[in-house]
Amino acid sequence: MQCYAPTRPERKSPVVSQSYPATQIMVQPGSLFNQRCLFSDWQKGKSKLGLRDLEGALTARDKVGVQDLVLLDAHKSEGAVLDNLKTRFSVDLIYTYIGTLLISVNPYKELDIYSKKHMDLYMGVNFYELPPHIYALADNAYQTMLTEANNHFILISGESGAGKTETTKKILQYYAVSCPSSALLDTVRDRMLMSNPVLEAFGNAKTLKNDNSSRFGKYMDIQFDSQGDAVGGHILSYLLEKSRVVHQNHGERNFHIFYQLVEGADEDLLRQLGLERDTEYYNYLAQGECTSMKTINDKNDWQTVKNALTVIHFDDSDIEHLFGIIASVLHLGNIYFDRDFKGFAVLNSSPELRWVSKLLGIHVQVLTKALSYRKIEAKAEEVLCPFTVDHAIYARDALAKAIYGRTFTWVVNHINESLENQDPARKTVIGLLDIYGFEVFYVNSNDTGLFEQFCINYCNEKLQQLFIQLTLKAEQEEYEAEGIEDEECMRPGDSTDLTFLEKLEEKMGHHPHFVTHRLANKKTRKTLERGDFRLLHYAGEVTYCVVGFIDKNNDLLYRHIKEVMQQSKNSIVQQCFLPDEGDGRRRPETVATQFRSSLQELTEILMAKEAWYVRCLKSNDNKNSGKFDDALVKHQVKYLGLMEHLRVRRAGFAYRRRYEDFLKRTKIFIRYARTLFATEDAYEICKHELVAKIQAKYKGYRARGEFIKQKEAATKIETCWRGVQARKEKQRREWAVKVIKQFIKGYITRGQAKTTDNSEYLAFVRQSYLMRLRDNLPKTVLDKNTWLSPPPVMTELQIKVVTSAIFKGKKDSYPQSVAMPFMDTRINEQDINIRVLEMVRHERIKYSVPVVKYDRNGFKPRPRQLLLTQAAVHLAEEAKLKQSISYAALKGVSVSNLGDTFMIFHVACDGPKQKGGVVLQCDHLYEVLTKLSLLANKQNAIKVLQGSIKFEIHGGKENVVDFSTGQEQMAYRDKNGHLMVQLKKGGFSVANEELVVIKAQDRGRGVGSGVKG
Repeated sequence: MQCYAPTRPERKSPVVSQSYPATQIMVQPGSLFNQRCLFSDWQKGKSKLGLRDLEGALTARDKVGVQDLVLLDAHKSEGAVLDNLKTRFSVDLIYTYIGTLLISVNPYKELDIYSKKHMDLYMGVNFYELPPHIYALADNAYQTMLTEANNHFILISGESGAGKTETTKKILQYYAVSCPSSALLDTVRDRMLMSNPVLEAFGNAKTLKNDNSSRFGKYMDIQFDSQGDAVGGHILSYLLEKSRVVHQNHGERNFHIFYQLVEGADEDLLRQLGLERDTEYYNYLAQGECTSMKTINDKNDWQTVKNALTVIHFDDSDIEHLFGIIASVLHLGNIYFDRDFKGFAVLNSSPELRWVSKLLGIHVQVLTKALSYRKIEAKAEEVLCPFTVDHAIYARDALAKAIYGRTFTWVVNHINESLENQDPARKTVIGLLDIYGFEVFYVNSNDTGLFEQFCINYCNEKLQQLFIQLTLKAEQEEYEAEGIEDEECMRPGDSTDLTFLEKLEEKMGHHPHFVTHRLANKKTRKTLERGDFRLLHYAGEVTYCVVGFIDKNNDLLYRHIKEVMQQSKNSIVQQCFLPDEGDGRRRPETVATQFRSSLQELTEILMAKEAWYVRCLKSNDNKNSGKFDDALVKHQVKYLGLMEHLRVRRAGFAYRRRYEDFLKRTKIFIRYARTLFATEDAYEICKHELVAKIQAKYKGYRARGEFIKQKEAATKIETCWRGVQARKEKQRREWAVKVIKQFIKGYITRGQAKTTDNSEYLAFVRQSYLMRLRDNLPKTVLDKNTWLSPPPVMTELQIKVVTSAIFKGKKDSYPQSVAMPFMDTRINEQDINIRVLEMVRHERIKYSVPVVKYDRNGFKPRPRQLLLTQAAVHLAEEAKLKQSISYAALKGVSVSNLGDTFMIFHVACDGPKQKGGVVLQCDHLYEVLTKLSLLANKQNAIKVLQGSIKFEIHGGKENVVDFSTGQEQMAYRDKNGHLMVQLKKGGFSVANEELVVIKAQDRGRGVGSGVKG
């Protein structure tokens, strides 16, 4: 069988299959001869250039290891793959193929493999003819685009610091050199190349893992005409990490442009911008404590950026205003706020404020007012509300982020204008996707990058799905957009980070790859804070802290500040803050919504193109040249799916060409007549065998049909019999369920008062204990070690014995309390504020109950939470710990002999923190005091008194609580300054009635408010 393949455009090599064919495919002699002549002429040309020796040296050098892992004998062994990568890496062979996929291992040093000679060597050569190289992949994508006249893209992926940005630059440099040249085309190529240093200056920064980390996603289309000339381009940017403008973690820096301006600008420019040549002086630059780096030369980079801006066609006015904006952001970071006597922010005139005013072209008083007050619209009126210091700092930082983020978008748009091609003729494109790297952050509530990294990792998940779809599932239909609403930012009421976490738990709690502190088991919960959630990504587990998620997602900039920025005389700021930006009353799209929409659009763009892949790997985490970390590389090989991709390529099932495209460019025919005669003879010989096989198939079909009928009849009979047996089993199980259900109900309610649900269970427990006790009685009464441990029902009786010893015959309401069961606690832990829990974390809460606390002087009732721990009594109000009394400082507790629920704690006033005795009212008085007596070992310190109870307060003073009976029950402050507690005659407990609290001066008029007593 022979195939005819049309010749490629001039300078291109013959078309060959990119797979590993099982049968040999021959090309029509005439066409092949012509192409071989062209290839021979090209080889001669290379010889004239002195490239043949270079080619030979490359080929000989590349014999180390296997250059295509598909040819590896032990291709199923992960160890063999890693050994091959390590062997090649040890001799600076950083590129390896898996079919057409290119693996690049970052060497963290300069290699002499990117010269003009190397570019010429790979130009127009078959993909597998020379050793693996980024130039080979770039050239093959280019040749395929010209031959098939369709669009392509190169997806460059990997962790942060794996070399994605450098790989993108190498591809751009190759196309700039290899494409045809003219004055107009040279201008386009120069602008493409020089857009890189500008975008890196404004969008890259030093992180812990990478000195030149892209803090935004970039997709660049290079447009080619029908002759293969680069005639234009377009750049799309995604999710700039704006929070880096105002905060950097330790060991990280702000965007490069700030340091380049301060370190590289001449003295005149610094003077015009009001800047000091000291990066440590600026708050927005010094937070990471690494303003200068040996690996970064800010002065040289500044000159590169200035030259690049000129090449990209930024005029002098644009450059002046652009640098003014960068300087204004630095000045904004050095604006500080004072606090007036009311706690509001005061912004006094300062040199930084005046410089911001000058550089942005906004009157200083207008700017001061915008940063100090918030405009609130109420119907037709506008009210100025002063900022607190925290709100003022938030507004300042939000303004700085907004200015920088919108300026970055303006820069990208300006670059696109300079690259735009006006020719309406059809063009093909090659896209370069340099997306953010996957990173794992250690949880830190001060880490400003967690929300952005959450979005970045979501993007990496989507691109991993796209990679699998295009390489391993080429026939699958395009997956639909998810369409998840950003609910937490649109829900009514106050949205907080914790409510967002609760919504995640509600929506995703069932998913095995999602876990939070509340949903985790005991072992995992120790590794998670209350505001954390953990996701299992394709690259491993990542823990995120939700602190700051809502604010960053809203990315709120107050409307009145936008209106002030619209008054700017800076031409770039005017374009960034347009007057018709939108109705201020309409909620703007959140960051996550915008990013998800952009990512969906990017996915649609990529799905319409043919894909090429470069997988960048980090050789080690410390950026050391020559070091190959086996465990790190193995992890990357695993989560990038390279082993699965290798197995698919090896099996020959991977995506190559659409059948329709292959059919258009291929002709299959029989060349010689004898081949036709031989085919006819073979048919005569085998046709009888074919008839026998067809008859056998038909008879088998009939027999199988009869068998299926008999099998269905047997199945129906068996089904009826099993149904009868199943109904009997159902009745038996229903009876068992009723018995078990009644037993479980009794077990669940065993701690409550005796009811119909638990009466039989409690009787069974007591009977069982007594029967076991009968058979296991100790030999002597004095032997206390061999007695059986009683069940909880019996244990509660022991606690009730303690209560009886304290109150029996002494307090009127004690008989009514005997039948009421004691509870382990009256307040669940989740109902206690998390800050209070943090304050008492070194102690263990044994019991908690709601109480009413009366002030020591005015006796005003206030709701509190009473917490009993191992060491002290705590009174809490919402997120505050109002008072703590150690058991050592607790001298005793007094109660009256009447049916009230008041108790007075007598506290020694030894230190300044102790304010003296505490008057409390609690519905569960007997339970509280019994728990307290057992925890503090103070059974003898609880006194039941008659009449009045005195207690000491701070300063050596005393106060008194008087108890009496009357026609109505109430508690009020008497004219003599005492707290008067009056109960109805009859000796009942006020725990179940209303207690009226009345001010002394209003007692005669009957004015009061009901408080549960």
